[in-house]
Amino acid sequence: MQFSKSTDYALHALLHLGHSERRHNIGIKELSAALGVSESYLSKIMSKLRQDGIVRAVPGVNGGYELAKPAEQITFLDVIQVIEGRQQMFECSNSNSRQHQQLAEEGAAPQDQECHGKRECLVEKVMGGAEQHLHQYLREHTIQSVMDEASKRCSQNRDKKE
Repeated sequence: MQFSKSTDYALHALLHLGHSERRHNIGIKELSAALGVSESYLSKIMSKLRQDGIVRAVPGVNGGYELAKPAEQITFLDVIQVIEGRQQMFECSNSNSRQHQQLAEEGAAPQDQECHGKRECLVEKVMGGAEQHLHQYLREHTIQSVMDEASKRCSQNRDKKE
């Protein structure tokens, strides 16, 4: 599984906005220069984030983008789902195959007629579990938690130099 560059840029843009909250909004020129990405490409990403209520566009000459909610409320999962979509990562395409039916029948006792009617894909069950764990992990990490970690590392590096 691989996330797109758009997800990478979206997360970094949000970190930049979160770090710059004291100045409120950041123009697309400054944001694109900071991330090293074209303004037009970044504008499309920011538009998606705006439509989903993660950022707010500030109109005007001195306008730009700002976080629409506190950084601790913006999870990595939120951002990934906006950029990549909210579809399931894995879907069994083999549920009608003979191999799939044999797996279902091998797990059932001969007298257990209930199981013969069920077609739960065991591969899909494992992959679904992995997806749930990934989603939970991404839900636990927010823009704020990454900024806090960066600040902590910066403090530790300063302490080492002294």
